[in-house]
Amino acid sequence: MRILISNDDGYLAPGINALAEALAPIADIVVVAPEGNRSGASNSLSLDRPLSVQQAANGFYFVNGTPTDCVHIALTGLLSEKPDLVVSGINNGPNMGDDTLYSGTVAAATEGYLFGIPAIAFSQGAYGWQHIDDAAKVARDIVQRYFDLLAKPYLLNVNIPNLPYAGMGELTATRLGRRHQAEPVIRAQDPRGREIFWIGPPGACKDAGEGTDFHAVAQGRVSLTPLQVDLTHRTQLETLAKGLA
Repeated sequence: MRILISNDDGYLAPGINALAEALAPIADIVVVAPEGNRSGASNSLSLDRPLSVQQAANGFYFVNGTPTDCVHIALTGLLSEKPDLVVSGINNGPNMGDDTLYSGTVAAATEGYLFGIPAIAFSQGAYGWQHIDDAAKVARDIVQRYFDLLAKPYLLNVNIPNLPYAGMGELTATRLGRRHQAEPVIRAQDPRGREIFWIGPPGACKDAGEGTDFHAVAQGRVSLTPLQVDLTHRTQLETLAKGLA
């Protein structure tokens, strides 16, 4: 099996290093990741400047661009063979509910999916990298046990509790929950007295009931959510079509 690995925390992040180490014994891996943290980059491509690819001493490739740039470059020019799977992560913190729309981790996996390749985004349920090696073992288990379970290509969003491997809850199929709107921006001043704004923290959970990714991770279980990229609102499409007839 050939696996392309990327992330949004950068090629030096503990999460991608733990994931690569866990997957290397079961696959031929290539790592192509941003040179630094690009969290929140979503599915953005860098179209206003050229990008460079460099190789670190450990063999990882790093790009001065977004997570989507990394996977796009890997699939359209860097790799000589198409990978069997694209994995992204392991992210420092959760990507659940509405967060998936902003997540660079999910975006990297989505780019692989758009190229017709099965893809999985892995994130930890809390920040801080606690038990990251245990999360990587779970990620390897999922790749080994479920690679052929779904019709290909597929896009899976996986959130893993920050727990020891032996204490990890069961794998659970979930849907995305929902958050309230984000907290207000944080106003500040730069050293020259100009007003600046920091994006505020995410809002509290609005829909975190049983069956959601939020609920599963809160219960110590591993959340697996299948995603799709068709944003068409089919009910409104039918209404619109009737109105235009």
